[in-house]
Amino acid sequence: MAAEAAGGAGPVPVPPASRSGGVPTPRTSPEPPRSSRGRGPKSVTRTRRSLAVLFLLPALVLLGALVLYPIVWNVVRSLFDSSGDGFVGLGNYREMFSDPNIRTAIKNNAIWLVVAPTVATALGLVLAVLTERIKWGTAFKLLVFMPMAISMLASGIIFRLVYEQDPDRGVANAVAVTVHDTFAQSSAFPKAHPRPRSALEAVKGGAFLTKEPVRDGTPVLLPLVGVAPDVMPGSAKPAATPERAGGGEITGTVWQDFTKGGGGTLDKVDPKELGYPGMRVEAVKDGEVVASAKAGADGRFTLPAKADGARLRLPADNFREPYGGINWLGPSLVTWSVIGAYVWMWAGFAMVLIGAGLAGLPRELLEAARVDGAGEWQVFRRVTVPLLAPVLGVVLVTLMINVLKIFDLVYVIPPGSARDDANVLAVELYNTAFVDGDAGVASAISIFLFLLVVPVMLLNIRRLRRERKEERR
Repeated sequence: MAAEAAGGAGPVPVPPASRSGGVPTPRTSPEPPRSSRGRGPKSVTRTRRSLAVLFLLPALVLLGALVLYPIVWNVVRSLFDSSGDGFVGLGNYREMFSDPNIRTAIKNNAIWLVVAPTVATALGLVLAVLTERIKWGTAFKLLVFMPMAISMLASGIIFRLVYEQDPDRGVANAVAVTVHDTFAQSSAFPKAHPRPRSALEAVKGGAFLTKEPVRDGTPVLLPLVGVAPDVMPGSAKPAATPERAGGGEITGTVWQDFTKGGGGTLDKVDPKELGYPGMRVEAVKDGEVVASAKAGADGRFTLPAKADGARLRLPADNFREPYGGINWLGPSLVTWSVIGAYVWMWAGFAMVLIGAGLAGLPRELLEAARVDGAGEWQVFRRVTVPLLAPVLGVVLVTLMINVLKIFDLVYVIPPGSARDDANVLAVELYNTAFVDGDAGVASAISIFLFLLVVPVMLLNIRRLRRERKEERR
């Protein structure tokens, strides 16, 4: 009755009393089957640990054979000489740090570690933000990411051609020469110069100056040589003898004092000799230019009366060498040029990862910042970048690990004359082991390179654990 009154749902089962005193015995879990006793505890997924170890054993064997054994063997090998018979202790490490080529490689690796990941990540961030605001952003991302589909070797060959010194072959120098000549055009007479015992003398800066002042009524002859007939400007015409001018003007001719095929008279205008069209002539008094003129197609020029008593100067601009571009693969720029090729390849990788993180940002935070009066730059700097910090960290650490073992680009792009200046540890490791045949020093370099990668890997692991803890909270 009490049970029915309490629950109204029928009698409540009462546990049976024990034999000793009528006290109910507690309910216990059923015993495991006899067949499973003594086989070890099971995991949450009901899998025995021994069975899990059995499945992991092939992977552990491969890990030991392909990773742990080579590391241990390299550590041991680095303590012996090149033949592997004589124990030298830390001698290979001392030799490694005393070698100038290896010190250059360490310095270049430091430059790579700081510059390449930072620039690639920053460029990827900018591209990811900008492509969100254009309609054809997907196509643009595809174009930027496309270099990732090209192998390092192929990219090295491409940029070896891009950085060619000849502007007719190298794209980079073709652009540089075009921009330079737009503001400072080179001369058509870079090799021109006067003969010995000429009326002209060389002065500081590459100009030529008449030895004596010019006078009214006396035509001036300025003969030059040194320009090959096949490179003379197409506008050049046969040189003409200057006429005597009136009113105090100074007349003269500047021309190529050389007759093709022989003949002609020195310091006199001959019919087969060509004038220097566009050659600039200046009248100088007390170091100041008082008048100037340009020679015509036949080489003749005319100066006003105030040039009387002045000395005539052919300024250095007339003899400026053609701009050959930038020596991208020279000793001073070769490392930075190779880094540029690396950024071209990996900026697309950074852009795609950062773009994925950008797509997951809470838009209400960005809109709230804009409603509060923040400009686009403030939103980007104070909201977008802090929210993307985890993604930026992933990209940066990944690229840092990648550049520490950079090999292909540095091996392919620099020419032989600049290869030592662009050297990095991976290339030096290859040269020491397979070119010089010194396995002891090569093993020491590999261990040193491994020790450089370990801190970056630990940093990445620590960051991942911290992110997991934050997600659990």
